[in-house]
Amino acid sequence: MTLRGWSWEAAIGPAGLGGRPLLEALEAAIPDEAVAAAIEATGTRERRRRRLPTRLVVTLVVAMGLWASESMRHVLAEVVAGWREGTEREPAGWQVPSTAAIVQARRRAGARLLREPFEAVARPIATAQTPRAFLGGLRLMAIDGTTIDVADTPENERAFGRPTTKRGNGAFPQIRVLALIETGTHVICDAVIRPFGTGEVPPALRLLRSIGPGMLLLWDRGFHSYEMVRTTVKQQAHFLGRTKRNVVLRPTEILADGSFLARIYPSPTARRRDEQGIEVRVIEYALDTAAGPGRERYRLITSLLDERACPAEQLAATYHERWEIEAALDEVKVHQWAHPRPLRSKHPREVVQEVYGLLLAHPAIRTLMYQAALRDGVDPDRLSFTGALRVLRRASPRAQRTPPDRLPLFAPAC
Repeated sequence: MTLRGWSWEAAIGPAGLGGRPLLEALEAAIPDEAVAAAIEATGTRERRRRRLPTRLVVTLVVAMGLWASESMRHVLAEVVAGWREGTEREPAGWQVPSTAAIVQARRRAGARLLREPFEAVARPIATAQTPRAFLGGLRLMAIDGTTIDVADTPENERAFGRPTTKRGNGAFPQIRVLALIETGTHVICDAVIRPFGTGEVPPALRLLRSIGPGMLLLWDRGFHSYEMVRTTVKQQAHFLGRTKRNVVLRPTEILADGSFLARIYPSPTARRRDEQGIEVRVIEYALDTAAGPGRERYRLITSLLDERACPAEQLAATYHERWEIEAALDEVKVHQWAHPRPLRSKHPREVVQEVYGLLLAHPAIRTLMYQAALRDGVDPDRLSFTGALRVLRRASPRAQRTPPDRLPLFAPAC
């Protein structure tokens, strides 16, 4: 299916980049109520008039996720550009603050001020009409992780750690980000931020708090564990995950489509005693690669035990939707953040704050893309993430000229 003849301007309506569809996308992604609740919950509401009130700091940190390669003063200038143009006269004495003043304002705000609204707005958005978002009524979700370079300061190295190789230490300290996404829309529905030295499996288990009935969770072999399976079942969600070759899976029943039933156990002792076993269905297949036919072998386990309702071939094809999370993390890490540039924050708390700003900016972009795709009846995967990012960058000044009751988050009261 081609997108010839399609344009962002056509998708967002005749009002142009400042039109209501765009504003609705921003409002849906980051509602003002979530920001106001976070300010109250963290006790960060300013007690005196400041050039950088708390709400503007939140907007600035989110905007840093849209202009990640620019300086903080440049980002702030972009944020307030339309607001200043929309006034009849220049606000008395207000100028873009210095970098030091912006850093102080961010330190007063803290990381929790950005974490709270992220946790409030991070949620799936696909509907039954969204292509490839569901399998048999089950919403497709996926877990994976990535690392992000942070500014090379002693404080960041102590807090997050630095990768090491045979050639020596890495160039920058790094943090580890584990994410849960909705594969059909790439929307990040939960995230856990940890130091680099933390393994991926423990924080991945924490992400299971955000899955539940009606979901099918996909994971790669590095995330397989008995606890992963047990917790997913406890959350009343289904799973479809790849396992390593050394996982013992003894067939208890061969099914008509070539898959088989088996049980997994928490330990070899439990297996010998047949205690605490969880029944799973095993699907084995191979893919042709450049190295030769059938060279890439896969072994999946799933809680979907009925081969008639969910044939093995269908589940094998569905598992490869897991790669959508690689694309989603690439959107954050490469296109928003402008890798290989490290994050700009010099102190650990501001690093975490900046990451949550990136994660908050991402659903704003993805919600805009989803609404445009829904309006034109196309798959959201067919749209350009970079194009949507550019739309939001161009639209921010016009959003500032919008009445505050239409878009309160983007209306700073300095």
